[in-house]
Amino acid sequence: MVDFRSLESFVWIARLGSFRAAADKLNAAQPSVSARIAKLEQELGVQLFDRSARNVTLTSKGRVLLDYAERLLGLRASMLSAVADISGLGGTIRMGAAETIVHTWLPRLIERIHKHYPGVTLELEVDTSLNLRDGLVNRGLDIAFLLGPVSQPTVQNRPLCHYPLAWVASPRLGLPRDGAVTLDTLANWPIITYPRLSRPYIAIQDMMHGLPGRRPRIYGSSSLATIVRMTLDGIGISAIPPRIVREELASGALHLVETDAAATLPGMDFTVSWQAQADTPLARAIAEAAIETAAGDTEA
Repeated sequence: MVDFRSLESFVWIARLGSFRAAADKLNAAQPSVSARIAKLEQELGVQLFDRSARNVTLTSKGRVLLDYAERLLGLRASMLSAVADISGLGGTIRMGAAETIVHTWLPRLIERIHKHYPGVTLELEVDTSLNLRDGLVNRGLDIAFLLGPVSQPTVQNRPLCHYPLAWVASPRLGLPRDGAVTLDTLANWPIITYPRLSRPYIAIQDMMHGLPGRRPRIYGSSSLATIVRMTLDGIGISAIPPRIVREELASGALHLVETDAAATLPGMDFTVSWQAQADTPLARAIAEAAIETAAGDTEA
């Protein structure tokens, strides 16, 4: 009889292209994973993998089985999520997070996961949303908190949180506190924001493209700490969520810059996204915990 452990091993080998990588993912010994596949192939009477190449690839029968195996595992995950106590589940979750999330509520989520799921080990990757998306699509990540959604049939998305963007400056720049500052005035200083190819960077670039005789200086950085430091030092005006600099705004070290409608910045909508083919009760539980944790942060 085909068992779920063998199917799970089969699916992860197919996804990762390696028996060793699948064993690491499943926290199992490689000989055990190999034995499961050998038993599965014996029970089905077919060869599932072509082992002659450097990377393990599926045979034609293996590709047929993969579709059924993923559906069976997904159905099992739905059943367990509905009726089982998942607090005792363990394993490694490869989690990705945009830096905005790291600087807001991610530490509280990690504490929550450690408390409720002590058997879970987290591998955390902090990167741009663009790279996190690629990590999900390429199956290098199990779950990610990023500027989404990820428009791929293999990825599930849930709305997570929204952070407005605002113009923020140091008082030393002498920008007026009252009245609407125009886009043309903002362009007198370097604009410090998220990295090139990010949504905020592209939005600001498009916004300033039509300024006559101006070539706006946009300093993109993947480090929020660097953006904040440069803003505090008066190097330029930043476009970041006020939530990131809440303490600096409260102390007066930074202030919000009121602008006219032409300089209105778009907000940042984050999703929790995870591999549909890796849809497990644990992945769903972490997604729900992230949504609740993010809601508490944005309401604070």
